[in-house]
This record gives sequence, structure tokens and C-alpha cells, in this order.
Amino acid sequence: MAAARSMYHERPDYRVDLLARTNLVTARLDGVLLARSRACLFVDEQDHGLAVYFPEDAVDFTRLEPTGHRTVCPFKGEARYWRASGGDGTGIAWAYPEPFPQVGRLAGYVAFDLDAVRVTIGAGTFTGVRP
Repeated sequence: MAAARSMYHERPDYRVDLLARTNLVTARLDGVLLARSRACLFVDEQDHGLAVYFPEDAVDFTRLEPTGHRTVCPFKGEARYWRASGGDGTGIAWAYPEPFPQVGRLAGYVAFDLDAVRVTIGAGTFTGVRP
């Protein structure tokens, strides 16, 4: 696979917004908990919609296995994938271990395929003082 090349210089208008949230978020596959956290990043990418990224330490990797599958996003970098343990396919989860600097906060986070995994967003926690 060719090295990931950023397209930000050619598309400075393209948006990938990373939003830190305190909502309790869970990810389940067939009722089995894969991840749970109040420190997720909600990623709103212009041409892809929302994705929820969990901190790696919130993911139960005993329920996942790496696939060796890789893809390149011109706005995030090279992704690696995991599938459900004992499953097949290219993967239900992915991460960008070395994301482009514009989305550097993605390092150490894992997202799940929202068509395959049930991601539930609960209430947030107030962390500041209201005026």
C-alpha cells in the first residue's frame, strides 16, 4: 500500500471536526459489550457523517482480532481494522495509529462500523460552570 498522503493542501475547505464529549457511549455487537466510555470523540466528517471514536483503553480487545486490512483516508491517514473474534470480513472497528496532524487527536482512539455495531449515546456530564 502506498504511503498515506494528506489532501488538506488541495482541499483546505474540507471539514473533519473532532468533538470531545462526556456522554456515556457504549458499543455492542449482538448484545456483547465491546466498548464503554465517557471520553469519546465524535467525528463529523464532511462527506461521511458522524463516527464515534472510543479511547483504546475503553475497548475490549479480547472480543476483537486484527484483520490485516488497511485503508487510506486522504484526510485522516492510514487505518487498520479489527473484526469480531472468530468472525470474518474486513472488520467492524478501525483506528488511525498515526493520523495526519490536522486530526492528531485520533491517535489512541477506535471507531466502530455503525451499520454492524450498535452504538448508544447516553446523557453527558456537566463539567463547567454555567454563566
